[in-house]
Amino acid sequence: MTTSLLKRITATRRKLIQYGTLVGVGATSLIKSGDVTASVFDGKEAAGLNPALPAMRYQTLGRTGHNSSRLIFGCGATLSGGRQDHLLNAALDAGVNTFDVGFQHYYSDAEKNLAPFLQKHRDDIFLISKALVPSKIEWDEVITVSQAKAAAQGWLKYLDESLTELKQDHVDAYYFMGQNNVSTIQSEEMHNAFEQAKAKGKVTYLGLSTHQNAENVLRAAIETDQFDLAMIAITPGGWYDWNDRSILDGSPKMNDLRPLLDKARAAGMGLIGMKAGRFLAGRKWLGWGNPDVFNKYYDRPLLEAKLSEFQRSYAFVLEHGLDAVNADMQTMQHLTENFTAAATSADYFADQIADTA
Repeated sequence: MTTSLLKRITATRRKLIQYGTLVGVGATSLIKSGDVTASVFDGKEAAGLNPALPAMRYQTLGRTGHNSSRLIFGCGATLSGGRQDHLLNAALDAGVNTFDVGFQHYYSDAEKNLAPFLQKHRDDIFLISKALVPSKIEWDEVITVSQAKAAAQGWLKYLDESLTELKQDHVDAYYFMGQNNVSTIQSEEMHNAFEQAKAKGKVTYLGLSTHQNAENVLRAAIETDQFDLAMIAITPGGWYDWNDRSILDGSPKMNDLRPLLDKARAAGMGLIGMKAGRFLAGRKWLGWGNPDVFNKYYDRPLLEAKLSEFQRSYAFVLEHGLDAVNADMQTMQHLTENFTAAATSADYFADQIADTA
């Protein structure tokens, strides 16, 4: 048998094994998820037929000094129903070094399901969790001192619960989650609660997340000079409206919000985006999907890039004032797509970067 014939036979066998793996894994994935596209992707991934991921890019998150992957793994929804160690390990192996989760009263068992992964990799990652500030005031009300004291103690209790669920004695950052009330952001009682937890070694950095009244909340956070991180719901078209699952009515587009974002970053806050592409998915009773809604904000290089509409939204917000994006990734396909968008975002804005250099 000639050498060339042997090579052809070996290559043919390899392909048969790969395609056998593709079909087997893909079929199993389809039974579990019912998603044809995702099942094909899983099959290709197992068979080694998917293209290699690009190198991740990194950005320092404000005064934390943490050199974070520009993609943050949002573990809350992904882990609320069970462990997903294969996704967590794949993300870590590819270069994701920041993982975000949330307390059990919103994300069910997510923290508990993250714990086994943390036991193996805690020293390799920046860990963020968060909890609602337990007060019943509306977004436009002013919190009283007594309300703030009670809320602060409730938030500290949630932090202790998170540490128990995570089987950790320390998280790198803990957030005031889903915060929309300016007076709570400004509350001395809330800031004192964080300082107490920090002094006991339970947490190092204070953050907030906000889906509503985000501009005013961010401005207040800047003024307090107490917050190290802010996770904001923002899209290429401006602020995301949590109530309507759309762009906030009357919001400036993201380009026009850049001065505010730059001010926050100049004040030492790391800025993390969320919900950048959520409006693209649409809503069932409206026919699902608004795939072209952000195209008017994009220049030609981004429009012509071989990216999905979701990837374009992530790339855009990353290059217009954010340090990183937080994404919920429940399949390898989602992880790969989001990873690629974050890793290559600067490639589509090279002309803009050159103009400002």
